[in-house]
Amino acid sequence: MKFTKMHGCGNDYIYIDGARECIPQEKKAEVVRFLSDRHFGIGGDGVIFINPSHEADFEMEMYNADGSRAEMCGNGIRCVAKYVYDKGMIDREQFSVISAGQVKHITLETEEKKEGRRAVTARVNMGSPILAAREIPVVSSGEKVIGEEIIVDGKIWHMTCVSMGNPHAVVFVDDVRHFPIETVGPLFENHEKFPKRINTEFVHVIDRGHVEMRVWERGSGETFACGTGACAAVAAAVENGFCDKDKEITVLLPGGELSIRYTEDMVYLTGN
Repeated sequence: MKFTKMHGCGNDYIYIDGARECIPQEKKAEVVRFLSDRHFGIGGDGVIFINPSHEADFEMEMYNADGSRAEMCGNGIRCVAKYVYDKGMIDREQFSVISAGQVKHITLETEEKKEGRRAVTARVNMGSPILAAREIPVVSSGEKVIGEEIIVDGKIWHMTCVSMGNPHAVVFVDDVRHFPIETVGPLFENHEKFPKRINTEFVHVIDRGHVEMRVWERGSGETFACGTGACAAVAAAVENGFCDKDKEITVLLPGGELSIRYTEDMVYLTGN
């Protein structure tokens, strides 16, 4: 089987051309677990199949490292965009990719290289953040979960929940670099308030234009970056009054930087 290994800010996946490599659907979860293993497989945060689509230019079929399906990945979809452009599967710098029924529109910046024109930066319209608790989903007595208390490991935390096509709980902390994410992350992921488990972002607001973040992703553990998580973190920061709408906010992650703009109705993600 032919594959390509790619990463966005260190958020690494194994990319497979689904039109060329035929893996039976019932075998994919098992194959994904094997391929994602960093000791006995290729190693990655998961596997992404790039398939033909009738609803968009391409389909992104995404799996977490544990073989579970995921709805969306901001870093993954940017890598898909580079893959299809650099391999000549499309010759336009603006096109669409569908993932779990959600169509995202991508704009590439390209440069002329020795091997030809190549994609260097992708900007993705990630759509509107979903704040309604039951649509995220999160169990809550309120319509939205903004700074709501949750008890995890006997401690009271305050979370803001956002869906960017997949569910996120954003927790603001004073120090992310020394935060015990390996202990706290799994407890959030599997908490009873989250019927479909949860991705959790632990975020420190540096100033109104910069936030620092670490993420615990459901099904993968801590990753170097999470594009939808960065979008959720900025949306949560705006909803809590820490950052401003319609401004470029830099999100600092262990694997690099992403630029997020939360307008009146959309979130835009830009990264190399």
